[in-house]
Amino acid sequence: MSDTPEAPQEDAPAGAAHPGPPTRRLDAHSLRGLAHPLRMSIFELLRLDGPATATLLAERLGQNTGTVSWHLRHLAEHGFIEEEPGRGTKRERWWRAAEAKNVLNTRDFSDDPAARGAVSVFTHELVGQYFNRVMTYLNDDWDEKWRGAGTIGDWSELRLTPAQLVALNDELAAVIARYTPAPDGEPDPGALPVVVQLQSFPRHKRAGS
Repeated sequence: MSDTPEAPQEDAPAGAAHPGPPTRRLDAHSLRGLAHPLRMSIFELLRLDGPATATLLAERLGQNTGTVSWHLRHLAEHGFIEEEPGRGTKRERWWRAAEAKNVLNTRDFSDDPAARGAVSVFTHELVGQYFNRVMTYLNDDWDEKWRGAGTIGDWSELRLTPAQLVALNDELAAVIARYTPAPDGEPDPGALPVVVQLQSFPRHKRAGS
């Protein structure tokens, strides 16, 4: 769930071509509504692949339709998803991810021991989703044009202060914002959905280094 950075953007990033979706900072109540492995998988599919019914989601996830329906209602109660307007029936609802950009800052829960379990579940599942996306990309068949366009890399030579690390993340977010199309824009016929995953974090020095 790449829309949950540690350092949240309270304002639209500099250089953005258009205003982004509204930002929702997760509190303990909303976090508990999302921090469940199956709910996070459902939410990820709705975010990445668009609207779906409980039946379609159950097929993709190998789950019982009734179980998926229960988790969908739970996600809706906490404002993470909503019904797709003008689609579906009383027997078969179509659901979509809510427009808001969800932001998690773990510092908000440092003084709330009761929320630490939900934070742990959420971050564990989130990192797992990031890993699975990379492995899916590596295992799928791509032509040379697309295979050459993707990248997996890391840069370990940086030495930054906390303020510099925040500035780096802000600048990277601003670059991505410039490439993010407007909601009503028409994509290029040759374009495919692209996921950008940024992982930037400090590491402690090891003894002797």
